[in-house]
Amino acid sequence: MPEENLGKCMDNEELNDEKDEETPLCEDGDATGEESGSESDADTKESEMEDLKNQLAAARADLYNYRQRVERERARNRKLIAEDKVAEFLPVLDNLDRALTVSEGSTAKDVLIGVRMVQRQFLSVLESSEVTVIPTEGYPFDPMLHDAVETEFVDDTTQDGLIVYELMRGYRTPERVLRPAQVRVGQYYTRERNDFPVDARGFLTRGKEG
Repeated sequence: MPEENLGKCMDNEELNDEKDEETPLCEDGDATGEESGSESDADTKESEMEDLKNQLAAARADLYNYRQRVERERARNRKLIAEDKVAEFLPVLDNLDRALTVSEGSTAKDVLIGVRMVQRQFLSVLESSEVTVIPTEGYPFDPMLHDAVETEFVDDTTQDGLIVYELMRGYRTPERVLRPAQVRVGQYYTRERNDFPVDARGFLTRGKEG
């Protein structure tokens, strides 16, 4: 083989060797790029998590402030309602003062008339707030509305379990009982039955025959 051709073959072999040696370098470069991309993704996720934590903390702070503001508003509204209700009772107090300021020549009847007028006015103010008197005498005993303080003997079966006397008046609103009425409840009893009515302590109650 001529020396010129032999030289060309050697040059080609050297070029091929150089290409083979450069190939792994490219692969190393790709690996480095992948690692760099992974680190970038991790940094992004960490940043997103930090943003979410900050948003959550801000939301909690806003909720706390909102609750505090609502509670202040409720307290303020309750105070205003109480003040308005007190203002409604002031005329009642004025009339009570007038009823008690009686002359020496006034009779007990005159005083009683004045006090009853004040009572009607007082009840009118309560009714404006949807507060009503709990009915008692002649009505069946209702443990949700009445407090049975004692029982009383009755010889009429139709009065058994009915309220025969009111000891203290009770009041309610449409939603709940403000104060149950204290009452005396009728209990049917005869000698033949020999079932003397007793109270919660086991003592005989009012109305037992001698």
